[in-house]
Formats: sequence, structure tokens, C-alpha cells
Amino acid sequence: MHAKDAEARPTGGVGMRAAVFREVGAPLRVEELELAPLGRGMVRIRIVASGVCHSDVSLWDGTIPQAAPAVLGHEGAGVVVEAGPDVTDLTLGDHVVLTWVAPCRHCFFCLAGRAELCEHGMDHAFAGPYGKASGDEVFCALGTGTFAEETVVPAAAAIRIDPEFPLELAALVGCAVVTGVGAVVNTARVALGETVAIVGCGGVGLAAVQGARLAGAAMIVAVDRVATKFDVAIANGATHTVDASAGDPVEAVRALTGGRGVDHAIEVVGTSSTILQAYAMARRGGTVTVVGAGGFADMVSIPAMNLMVDAKRLQGSVYGGTDPARDIPRMIALAAAGALDLERLVTTRIALDDVNDAFRVMLTGEVARSLIVFPAPADGRGAT
Repeated sequence: MHAKDAEARPTGGVGMRAAVFREVGAPLRVEELELAPLGRGMVRIRIVASGVCHSDVSLWDGTIPQAAPAVLGHEGAGVVVEAGPDVTDLTLGDHVVLTWVAPCRHCFFCLAGRAELCEHGMDHAFAGPYGKASGDEVFCALGTGTFAEETVVPAAAAIRIDPEFPLELAALVGCAVVTGVGAVVNTARVALGETVAIVGCGGVGLAAVQGARLAGAAMIVAVDRVATKFDVAIANGATHTVDASAGDPVEAVRALTGGRGVDHAIEVVGTSSTILQAYAMARRGGTVTVVGAGGFADMVSIPAMNLMVDAKRLQGSVYGGTDPARDIPRMIALAAAGALDLERLVTTRIALDDVNDAFRVMLTGEVARSLIVFPAPADGRGAT
């Protein structure tokens, strides 16, 4: 963005509505939020849509610590409406997908090709308050704060995409899609004809199902405790389903593979019990990829002898091994070509005021993904 373009936009505090987290387990409160003026390298985004991810629930219920008050939400897309000094690669009106990892491109991990592990990729999330609500300083959860009509992020956290692609669906790419699909193709590296079990059929799990289909897996087994999710899993590409509430899911998965187990078990829940189930579902020499964000006190115990004798690879997957600048446009292109079906990941569209109900139905397993859709501003601000 040229300096004259930045100067043409207001740089003072901006007020808008946001869902504010004030206390662990308490309902989010929709309040007026005033964003601080932009600093160097920062951009202001009008949010068009935001997915409601289980990690937001983990912040809300204290599983993942979060300073309060804060604006939650980390899966969003929108339009650039203002830029601070030193922003050179974004222009007013650009359509962007937000990412909670903003790679520095200079640290050990970035130079090693592991942008998702960037030593400074989350610095913006811990940089202090970014606005005020009801007179209180407010933090931006995970550095994105997409449960709001507008947000402020580093330019590196706003990835420009094809302006012809629907921003409502593009929002899902910022977390669910790159995490789920990326876990399959970047981390697990599922190969043509291999067998895959995916434990957990929420938004990320369904994206992993689509990723396994995209990779050419011969068998894709969707495992969940909520039987109503299975039709959706099949629509997303699962070839088999296992109801974990109806019996031993490990036995069921092994029965589908001649007692051997799958080549890849991908865990997308984040509990010690489901991680152990995924480990047991994998064949000897198979790969277990943990995607779910679990609690710090939830320990996983595996017999030392099994680790040696079974020769399985147990690995974590942070953000699907995603390099945002590389993978977000790639996922958008795949979706535009019909290779990924983002609409099938959306269970319901809601307004910002319904965010607490979205948490409730996610916890009961009634939905895979709720999508908050924000109305266009009456003054046309940020419209393209």
C-alpha cells in the first residue's frame, strides 16, 4: 500500500461490535469495541465471516489459558480497510483470509521450511491489548479476534486471495481447512491407495476426510461418538464409518482392515483416550498424527515396549504443517476448482449474537461448523 493510500484512511480508534470473553465459562458478551490506532506493519480488516472452532471453546472453558477480557475467534476472512506504516503488499479492498500464525521468515524454523513453528509467529497474540470495551483494555485472542465486525492484525497474518472467491467460505480456510487437509497432505503425507482412520468428525475432522479423499486414500474411516455426523462424513468423502459409542472403535477399525490396522490414524479430538485409540488403530509401522488440541494436564501413556516393537510413528501436527502464504491460496484454488467442497463443512450460518448458542451445539455434537456471517456495513465501508 502506498503511503498516500494509508493517509487517506482514518487512523484513530474504530468502534464496532464484538463478542467479548470476560470470564471462563461465562457467556460471551456482544459489546462495542474500540480498536487502537494502527501500528507499523498492521492492517485493519472488516470481517465478512468467521467460523466457530473448537479451539475457541477451549479458550472459553479454560482448557487453553487466555487473558481476559478478550475477543475470541481465529478463523475468518474479510476486506482490508486500513493499513499502518510500512505495509507494502496489501491494498485497500483486498480480500484476505486471516491466519493466527504470522511467520517472520527469518528464524530457524522459517528458514528450515517450517513456517507453522515460527519462533515469532504468535508474537502479535501476546503483544498486549489491542482495544477497549466498556472502558476495559481488551486482548485479541490468538492474535486474530474474528468474533468482531473488524479486527487488527499484522500484514503477514492477512493472506490475499482471489477476489472472485466467496469470502464466507474462504473464512473456513484460515483454520479448519488448512489444519485438517494439511494434517493429511503436509504432516501425515498420505499416499495414493493408503488406508486412513480419522477420529473426530467436527469441522477439522471433516476437512481431514476431504484431505484424505484428495490424497487418493483407498479407505477413509470416519470415527465419532455422534452417529448423526456420519451422513455428513460420507458426503465429505468417508468410505466407512465407526460409531465409537456403540462398541470398541479400535476393534471396528481393525476389522475393516483384516485385523491389521490402518496405514494412518489421524486424531482430531485432543484427549488422551482418543489419542490412545488412534495409536491402537494404526498398523505396525503405521503413522499416528495428533491434530486435536488437548489439555496440558491430560497425559498420554504408551508402554515403552510397544513404542519399539510396533515401530509406529507418533507425531503432532501444528496448524496442518501450514505455510499460510503458500497453502491458503492453494486451498482456495482447490476449492475454486471443485477439488475441495467448503460448503459441506458448514452446518449452519448464524449472526454474532448467536455465538453462545454455537458453543452449546458444538459441545453437544449437533453441528460440525457454525459460520458467523456479518452484514455489510450500512455506509459501504470496505465494500468492493
